[in-house]
Amino acid sequence: MHFKKRHPPVGARPGTLVIAQDAPPPKLHVVHYTPDDVREEDVQDIEQLHEALSEDTVTWVDVQGFGDEQTVRRIGEIFSLHSLAIEDVVNVPQRPKAEAYDEQLLVVTRMVRLVERLEIDTEQVSIVLGRNYVITFQERYGDVLDPVRRRIEGNKGAQFRGQKADYLAYAILDTIIDGYYPVLEALGDQLSELEDSVLTEPGPRLLGKLNRTKNMLVNLRRSMWPQRDSVSSLMRDTNPLIAQTTRTYLRDTYDHCVQTTEVIEMYREMITGLMNTYLSSVANRTNDVMKVLTIMASIFIPLTFLAGVYGMNFEHMPELRATWSYPLVWLVMFLLAAGMLLFFRRKGWIGSGQRDMLEDDGSAD
Repeated sequence: MHFKKRHPPVGARPGTLVIAQDAPPPKLHVVHYTPDDVREEDVQDIEQLHEALSEDTVTWVDVQGFGDEQTVRRIGEIFSLHSLAIEDVVNVPQRPKAEAYDEQLLVVTRMVRLVERLEIDTEQVSIVLGRNYVITFQERYGDVLDPVRRRIEGNKGAQFRGQKADYLAYAILDTIIDGYYPVLEALGDQLSELEDSVLTEPGPRLLGKLNRTKNMLVNLRRSMWPQRDSVSSLMRDTNPLIAQTTRTYLRDTYDHCVQTTEVIEMYREMITGLMNTYLSSVANRTNDVMKVLTIMASIFIPLTFLAGVYGMNFEHMPELRATWSYPLVWLVMFLLAAGMLLFFRRKGWIGSGQRDMLEDDGSAD
């Protein structure tokens, strides 16, 4: 998988948006909550978003899809988003990062999901944190954020709802990063299967699986390394929108980033080792084939020589007139072939002699 970014034409003014033709139309879902109440709705009239600016509630505006530039720009106008922030949100993919604007904080992250057993869907999620609201922008419909929604709506959600908007932004970011764990577990199971197959079933199909797994790990690494840096900056840099108590929670998120990064690096080393083992296994099989062919050729070279000598039609070849010549030649050929096979076996090049040599080498260790 190669890197391909939607970008404006060269020399375009800052804030120019480039929206893919197949981008789905925006769906807006809003959750307003206080310590005692939760209210959520699907927004049809975008002007309803003005309610999110109320100081009495914490509001989560979830935008899924960028298919309508006018709607995206109107959201930016209502929440006074910087034009560069809107550009980073829409012109994907961006490098995971955290950037502070006047009264807002933009956090760009990468969300991964398992679509099938080994099909990984990667999507950019942008989180805009304001004083009393959080806006999430997603490329497509669907996400991994249902645990956050359940925490807000559940009977035990009063503790969650008693926090400010910065805690909501932390919970969203932490859930997205935790979404890497199921993906890494599936890749770990796949690596275990590949490790068993690389010695017993080397072939083009296995090589294709190794390459696909390697590409997945490269993409995960490219997502997680800058993500770790951005979480570190959120944890350490002073920003009035993030309380000290929330920074404490961000330490746990940073630990998750470090842990997933280490697992990704470990898996990358494993896949590199498996590919080297695959190449060695293929080379060994090729050597075995060449060895058999060489032994067969070595056996038939003297036999061919004898057949060639006695296939000549010279007049003065007394052996040709003897009655015992034909069976004698066959006997010599048979003994010669048997002797060479015995010699190759004693050398350990074929048969059980080779296994005995391997066993002796193992016992010597």
